[in-house]
Amino acid sequence: MTANHDLSTRRTQAVPRGVGSATAVYAARAENAELWDEEGRRYVDFAGGIAVLNVGHRHPRVLAAVRAQLELYTHTAFQVMPYEPYIRLAERLNALAPFTSEAKTILFTTGAEATENAVKIARAATGRPGIIAFAGGFHGRTLLASAMTGKVSPYKKGLGPFPGEIYHLPFPSETTGVTLADTLKSLDFLFAADIEPERIAAIIIEPIQGEGGFHVPPPALFEALAALRERYGILLIADEVQTGFARTGRMFGIEHCGIEPDLVTVAKSLAGGFPLSGVIGRAEVMDAVEPGGLGGTYGGSPVACAAALAVLDIIEDEQLSARADVIGARIRSRIAGWTGRNAMVPTAGLRGQGAMIAFDILDADGGPDGAEAKRVCARALEYGLVLLGCGQHGQAIRILVPLTASDALIDEGMTALEQALVPASVTLPIEAVEDVAA
Repeated sequence: MTANHDLSTRRTQAVPRGVGSATAVYAARAENAELWDEEGRRYVDFAGGIAVLNVGHRHPRVLAAVRAQLELYTHTAFQVMPYEPYIRLAERLNALAPFTSEAKTILFTTGAEATENAVKIARAATGRPGIIAFAGGFHGRTLLASAMTGKVSPYKKGLGPFPGEIYHLPFPSETTGVTLADTLKSLDFLFAADIEPERIAAIIIEPIQGEGGFHVPPPALFEALAALRERYGILLIADEVQTGFARTGRMFGIEHCGIEPDLVTVAKSLAGGFPLSGVIGRAEVMDAVEPGGLGGTYGGSPVACAAALAVLDIIEDEQLSARADVIGARIRSRIAGWTGRNAMVPTAGLRGQGAMIAFDILDADGGPDGAEAKRVCARALEYGLVLLGCGQHGQAIRILVPLTASDALIDEGMTALEQALVPASVTLPIEAVEDVAA
């Protein structure tokens, strides 16, 4: 019996099926953009722990910062005895905030905690209950976060009822065929049929949808959201859990959009693999909650704060925002060269910003093919590449390679992806795939 098979058996007996895994191989060690499983097989990592590892696995500066903090203390609870790393990280994030007014930051542990607390803060600041989110958006799996998430299966199926006063609009994107006019018309219907705009506390939006399919909205959407804020006092929450920390070529994805948010939720790549999240917001909005209304036992762990401070240094010193653009251009060029290849499954919809790239797998009729996308990911794993899907129908292939990966490693991963796009009924050696690509 192999180590991976044995662990799968133990997992089935010990862990509920509600938590899924994209692969059936088990990690033994990792370095930068490479993983090795329990049987010693090496993989190129194009998943990055779902956008957590923008600075790669086990970056030496992150490990050094964590080791130094471990020698001091690991936990006091910030609400009991606060500590300097939390304050220093808040100061750093406040200075990076994608808005011009004074900022404040509170730290938590998970992305869902960040989005839920952003809603609490927005409701306290406005005195209003309503929250508008978008179809296809993902904001977490806790109850309120699931209510905001714009996808039923698997995130809501059989798990309701959900908290009220959460409303969804269609998300405009060329790849979905939803226009900005469609979105604004739905907004008019919402205000006419369900809730008046004066009762909306905030609109929460991912600058680029993540799990929903890496959809990039038109800039005019953000102009419309700014107009709503001006007219009705509705706050704007930018959910940067996946887009943040250089992934899109900017520190925050909202910086591409031409408007300033009121609140920003962060997590994932903030701490280089350590659990940490936060809400960065305009000071006058953040201070609306009474003392004791926000917090959490492990929120802003000193170990995670130390890691995050190192991550911010790495992003700046290694110029990872600029590196994201270089990586993205390299990946786009390679994918664009595959369009129309007869030996490959049909693909379309190449999209994204910076190194946040996706494309769709299509069926013979040109529709989304989630089943084939799963097979592509499975074949990629066989060729030594960890890859993830996403999208409304599971049809999208998303690439989230660490921004610290070398060009050679990225090219190796793209070659494996290219081979994985050849259906099982067509067998080509890697050399033949490379010849076709040329």
